Amino acid sequence: MTLTAQSGGTGADFTALPDLAARALGGAVLAANDESFAEKESLVRPYPVVHQAHTFGHKGQVYDGWETRRRREDGHDWAIIRLGVGGTISGIVADTAYFTGNYPPAVSIEACTVDGHPSVAALQAAEWTTIVAPAAAKGDSRNEYEVEPDRRFTHVRLNIHPDGGVARLRVHGTPIPDPSGFADLPLDLAALVNGAMVTDASNTFYSNPTGAIMPGLAASQADGWETARRRAEGNEWLDVALAGRGIIRVAELDTTHLKYNAPGWASIEAFDGEEEFELLPKTVLQPDTPHRFILESARPATAVRLNIFPDGGMARLRLFGRLTAEALEEMRERFEGTK
Repeated sequence: MTLTAQSGGTGADFTALPDLAARALGGAVLAANDESFAEKESLVRPYPVVHQAHTFGHKGQVYDGWETRRRREDGHDWAIIRLGVGGTISGIVADTAYFTGNYPPAVSIEACTVDGHPSVAALQAAEWTTIVAPAAAKGDSRNEYEVEPDRRFTHVRLNIHPDGGVARLRVHGTPIPDPSGFADLPLDLAALVNGAMVTDASNTFYSNPTGAIMPGLAASQADGWETARRRAEGNEWLDVALAGRGIIRVAELDTTHLKYNAPGWASIEAFDGEEEFELLPKTVLQPDTPHRFILESARPATAVRLNIFPDGGMARLRLFGRLTAEALEEMRERFEGTK
């Protein structure tokens, strides 16, 4: 069995890929030319858009989104967003939820690559590439725009033509981290920020399983992966393609916040290409507890399957180990765009 990361592009459901601009990954709205009616930071809020009609503040109706003034001169409005982790972009969602008479009739997206910690001035002076040419947008809608993932980017610029409001911006793609910070250090081979990807799950009823490999501690029961109650024989599972081929030494299975819906047991199968081997035998888990297991296997793996018995949730999955020299070189080639 081989588990590989999902890829975007023509014909793929790019919204299944992680949001590289997610606030939980470190994404942020760095600048906007105007935010007269509603603040730019709303664009990367993690929760669904909320709205209460006929709720007025000093600037008019309160909106959960970014809204600019009515433009009286030529041009358009824009906002610059830093991706939490650089990567290839497969699609953009510009959600205009609840913007009905004040949405932009068209949007366009540009992207650039500036590593490190650039200032807004440095970003404005950078070379930007148009990845979504001006395209029609509808009000109170999820406007989806497919992108050909041809190279790695670190920032995007949302342009609205000529003005108006956008509630959320999602930048779906595949993470490509900078391997220069890895060297031969141990790292979490299952972390999204390091290039790992959730490739499949048996059940995603309550939450997006990508939550299990996001950075930081889970903020609530909803921040992780949780299944419906299983009424049939068997168990639920989660597949993760690792950041690269590596040897896993420590597994952390965190059930924090899952007090009455934690799995009773868990196990981990590992895969090195088509070869399968046991990484963690079926083990009892406790509710609301971060578990740490020292592993004895010295075999490298490219992917894992986390089994939970019979169902429940997992706040975070961490798999600490080292990349092989070949995997580290392959990551360098991806980062530099030579592979």
